[in-house]
Amino acid sequence: MSTYHPLHDGWTLTGGEQEGVPATVPGCVHTDLLAAGIIDDPYLDDNELRQTWIGRTDWVYRTTFGRPSGGSDRVDLVCAGLDTVATVTVNGVGALRSANMHRGYRVDVTGLLHDGDNTLEVRFDAPYGYAEAQRDALGARPGPYTEPFQFIRKMACNFGWDWGPTLVTAGIWQDIGLHAWSGARLAEVRPLTTVDGTAGRVEIPVRVEHTGNAAVTVTAEIAGVAAELRLAPGTTEGILVLDVPDVELWWPTGHGAQPLYQLTVRAGADTWTRRIGFRTVELDTDAFRLSVNGRPVFVKGFNWIPDDCFPARVTADRLRERFGQAVDTGANLLRVWGGGRYESEDFYDLADELGVLVWQDFPFACAAYPEEEPFRSEVEAEAREQVTRLAPHPSLVLWCGNNENLWGHQEWGWPEALEGRSWGAGFYYEVLPRVVAELDPTRPYWPGTPYSGAPDRDVMDDSTGTVHIWDVWNTEDYTHYDSYSPRFVAEFGFQGPPVWATLRAAVSDEPLTADSPGVRHHQKAVDGNEKLLRGLGRHLPPPADVDDWHYFTSLNQARAVAYGLERFRSLMPYCMGAIVWQLNDCWPVTSWAAVDGAGRRKPLWYAIRRAYAPRLLTVADGVVTAVNDTDEPWTGDLTVTRRAVTGDLLAKESVPVSVAPRDAGRVVLPAGLAGGDLLVAELDGARAIRMSAEDPDMAYPPADFDAAVEPVAGGYLVHVTARTLVRELAIHPDRLDPAATVDDQLVTLLPGDTVTFTVTTDRPLDPAALTGHPVLRCVNEVRS
Repeated sequence: MSTYHPLHDGWTLTGGEQEGVPATVPGCVHTDLLAAGIIDDPYLDDNELRQTWIGRTDWVYRTTFGRPSGGSDRVDLVCAGLDTVATVTVNGVGALRSANMHRGYRVDVTGLLHDGDNTLEVRFDAPYGYAEAQRDALGARPGPYTEPFQFIRKMACNFGWDWGPTLVTAGIWQDIGLHAWSGARLAEVRPLTTVDGTAGRVEIPVRVEHTGNAAVTVTAEIAGVAAELRLAPGTTEGILVLDVPDVELWWPTGHGAQPLYQLTVRAGADTWTRRIGFRTVELDTDAFRLSVNGRPVFVKGFNWIPDDCFPARVTADRLRERFGQAVDTGANLLRVWGGGRYESEDFYDLADELGVLVWQDFPFACAAYPEEEPFRSEVEAEAREQVTRLAPHPSLVLWCGNNENLWGHQEWGWPEALEGRSWGAGFYYEVLPRVVAELDPTRPYWPGTPYSGAPDRDVMDDSTGTVHIWDVWNTEDYTHYDSYSPRFVAEFGFQGPPVWATLRAAVSDEPLTADSPGVRHHQKAVDGNEKLLRGLGRHLPPPADVDDWHYFTSLNQARAVAYGLERFRSLMPYCMGAIVWQLNDCWPVTSWAAVDGAGRRKPLWYAIRRAYAPRLLTVADGVVTAVNDTDEPWTGDLTVTRRAVTGDLLAKESVPVSVAPRDAGRVVLPAGLAGGDLLVAELDGARAIRMSAEDPDMAYPPADFDAAVEPVAGGYLVHVTARTLVRELAIHPDRLDPAATVDDQLVTLLPGDTVTFTVTTDRPLDPAALTGHPVLRCVNEVRS
């Protein structure tokens, strides 16, 4: 027999001056205190600042439960995730001690249970107290902030980041329950798939645990193919092999379908089942080129951070929305960043279903980490558990040792600060690659990013390996992306504010300004607001008010990232990947995200969708590049026109082009197309427009267009026909209805062009407001 009994009910929380607070499990202290009305929403205004005491307080969760019936031989307490330093007692007797948010725990509590009510208590030590004690014992290590996040195996960004608040959590953050069983159970199942032609193979190392000493029969089945393994008395491990003929290959989105096969493994009454896929993955470690099923894949990606500071609030539906937002841009990869967590099964299941490749960082980010005990054993145990857990997922294509720690040690002055103390090299070059090689040899391992392939190379050598580009945003204009010819860009980005409705819901400042206290608090980057304004440079006029500030900085973010993406894609196949920092936010904040903390798509999202299109035209330095990321040739007549700012045609050339599949073709512009105010390149429905000067220097005519609003089921259609050039036309319907969305943004129209925007809302909207300032904006608008 084998039955599982969740222990999610009847919990109370005690700590500090709070006693007997009703608690939700899974959850955390912050959400319980918020639900009880004891704290205000930490995401609003500057409430965060008054909640630091929570991370410096010890907390106790308590509940009672009945002993499982049925006469099982053994009852295990199973804790999928405890955050973080916890002592668990059953009926007053210690059952386990944990100090790692990234691990699960299972302990035999059969002898601790009795009939009637049993008491379960989970005591959490204050995270700050534990981390600071470890720091004092082992010696300080350099990092980006004064917070001690590298001294506790916990989600680092809990301690604040340049896009996140400091909300140091504690709690039973994942499932907890009792597993009652007899005979045998599957303690570990680790399927490893390989493909040879059309033949698939699944090798399944298994480990069983049993309550007696009898032989155990383990069976496995997939796609009508079965295998059986008999483990003799006293034997707990073995390997099953399933050879599956004529498998359908799993492909990344944009390259093919994602067939998944149900794999079922049984031992006695215990059953383990997962969907797996058949595919190969290879990494060219010099050029840093990922190939799936033998085909090089240009990575169009996003970096992924935890979608909420309180992970238990991230539901499967919320993840499905985020994945949809990523896939709808044309992206094919999410990089799970090393300052967060190993993501949930829901996350990886969605990636499998949708064909989204996953790059998985181990949780180390931006700091020197101690390698002494207790961390060395914790890191290896965590890695072994998570590598085993994630092995079934075909979407997972890369294990990466850390984020920016190799860069930090090489270029940020760490050796002097460390004075010989450990900093994590043993993890990245020894422990983690050994664990991956042993448990998941079907996937590549990369020691960290940025990294150029060997410890003695310059980590930021863009001719090999991966680079992170942060001089743009920090110090350089976004046109500086042109100075890079990278093999693979694992991080780059540019800031912009959240959508207006998100900003107004989170910040109650009156009057709201670009520099008001709440806006400042929701900007965590050093000099972030100053960099936003400096980044406008000569590209856009100085903002006259907060409405201008919001539109111009949002537009500039979109332009900057699109500029970089077009540069990197134009270098294909020399460059084979760009991962935008970042897809999502964990709270409402000015940041690099394309989707803000309320789940709303920023103008950046629409720009990335254009830049990630399967077929892209881009113009730079007198060359038109046609990027063809499809399986069919792209052929046709490339038409290039030179126009005056009025839209009048000054010159025109047409050139036949044929671009091979998964390649880029380049056309040098004829001399006759030099001059003029703007250049327009068009091929088979794709268009690229380049201005001859920055917008403030263009002497645009006042925007003149006809706008008509048509009510339809589910919202409105807004038809716009341009009589002049209309630069970066955008509609922001969330200013009228926070739930309203629009299907496109930042559209440049030539005279005579027509565009129709679809506004989705369930509220009646004023057509005049929908087509008036500040809801409808363009760079060359004239206000009435």
